[in-house]
Amino acid sequence: MMPLAFLMSAILVVIAAIHLLWALGWWFPIRDEARLARAVVGARGITRMPGPVPTALVVVALLFAAAWPWFPPGPGRKAGLVAIALVFQLRAVLAYAPPFQAATPEQPFRRLDERLYGPLCGALGIGYMMLAFAGTAAA
Repeated sequence: MMPLAFLMSAILVVIAAIHLLWALGWWFPIRDEARLARAVVGARGITRMPGPVPTALVVVALLFAAAWPWFPPGPGRKAGLVAIALVFQLRAVLAYAPPFQAATPEQPFRRLDERLYGPLCGALGIGYMMLAFAGTAAA
């Protein structure tokens, strides 16, 4: 399970790094803030990216999730992995839930959410669930 733990952590570190750039006000990979906000947030009528504090909190959450597979084996580690898996699985389901779709209609977010963000979250959720029930991930 060590390769899976490494893959899950690496993906989340990359995503955290991108969020860190946004928290610092560096619009990547789309340089125009309004276009980037429509691509990564998608809320109706959005023209600005979320502020540095909420974006930095996402960075912290992603880094905790990336580190969790490397915690020592035990019930706390397993519970954390399951919780992380459930959060990612819920986010995956939201990509296809009509109320969430109605709240985030902007393009290209809507298309990206259904084709990239949702499936990625689903895969992360499955991976974390596999780590939770496979014994030791980092051993």
